[in-house]
Formats: sequence, structure tokens, C-alpha cells
Amino acid sequence: MKRVFGVKKDKEPPPSIQDASDRINKRGDNVEEKLKKLDAELSRYKEQIKKTRPGPAQEAIKARAMRVLKQKRMYEGQRDMLYNQTFNLDQVAFASEGLKDAQQTMSALKSANKELKGMMKTVNIQDIDNLQDEMMDMMDVSNEIQETLGRSYNVPDYIDEEELMGELDALEADMGSEADGIPSYLQPDKEEPDLDTEFNLPAAPTGNTTAQGEDEHGLPTVPRASLRS
Repeated sequence: MKRVFGVKKDKEPPPSIQDASDRINKRGDNVEEKLKKLDAELSRYKEQIKKTRPGPAQEAIKARAMRVLKQKRMYEGQRDMLYNQTFNLDQVAFASEGLKDAQQTMSALKSANKELKGMMKTVNIQDIDNLQDEMMDMMDVSNEIQETLGRSYNVPDYIDEEELMGELDALEADMGSEADGIPSYLQPDKEEPDLDTEFNLPAAPTGNTTAQGEDEHGLPTVPRASLRS
């Protein structure tokens, strides 16, 4: 049966956009190579025309140059056409990639939406609000406890703070004097009271009094010679 009817051949898959673009780019490269050769040939003909005198020889060179120029224009048209086809294929490929990205994005969003719905079933917003309220109450109580423990004790009314400050200054003075090695109770007073000034007594006599002088009570002094006799 296979010999009579033959075997059905499998159809080849249609070329992809990338395959078509690669094929066109390859053709465009071939055209570019031909254009380069034609440019080189035209440059050679131009040099020959410059060096050749006007006449049949120069006309023959111009004819060959004209033929090469026509070929160049034809290949340039083909190159432009191939570039346009490549540009169209690039636009189609860009649109196709955009659609594929959109499909993947939609698939990811659907999967995420389904997962979120499952997670939302296990979360109760009322429980979250209650938990937040409890946490706020606990923080308030904790702050009150900290403020209470850090509160300073007030000084009673019967204690004079100025008197305490005086005692503190005296204590600091005693500590300073004891630091010098002499206890405070052994140190002399800084200022002894002046008894003469306190009781309004006259000044004591000095050794340089004269014979006719007066004593401290206003009486005439006795000479020392009379005292010896």
C-alpha cells in the first residue's frame, strides 16, 4: 500500500519571525558585498576616464562605467527593500514579544490573586484591630510604670532646704581642711575675737613711754629709778 499511495510527508513547521529576519539579513549582507565591489569598479573607471584622452577609448570606459552604475542602482533598490522587510519583521517580533510578556504578566497576576485570596481567609481584620488595641494598652501601662518608678521623692515641709545647703557647705569646708592632714578640731580659728574692741578698753602701753608720761589710766608714770630705791 505504501508503494502504491506513498507515504504522507510531515509538513515542515512555518519559519519563525527570527528565521525570516536572519534570512533577510543574510541577503542584505550579500547585497552590501556586491555594492562594495561595484563601488571599487566605478572608482577604477573614474581614474581611467581622467587619464584617457577624449575619443573612442574614453567613450568605451564611460559605457562600462554606466553599466556598473546601473547595477549599483539596482542593488541599492534591493538593499532598501530588504531593509524595509527587516524593519517590518522587527516590528512584528516586538509586538509578539509584548503579547508574550502580557500573557506571562496575566498568568502571574492570576496566580498571585489566587494565593492572596487563600491567605485572606486565614486573616481576620477584627483580630488585628483587637491585637493592636491590646498592644497599645500594654504600652500605656508600661509607660505609667516607668514614670512611677522614676518619680523623685519630695522633701518634707519641716526640713529647711537652705539650712541643709549651709550644712553641706560646712561639710565640704571640713573635708577640704582635713585633706591637708590637720583635723578640723585641732585647727586654730581663722579669726580670734578682739577683746579690747569688744569691751572698749584702752590700748596697752609700749616700752617707749617717757618719764613724764601717763599710764593707761591717765595717771603720771613713776620713774624706774625710784622703783629700784
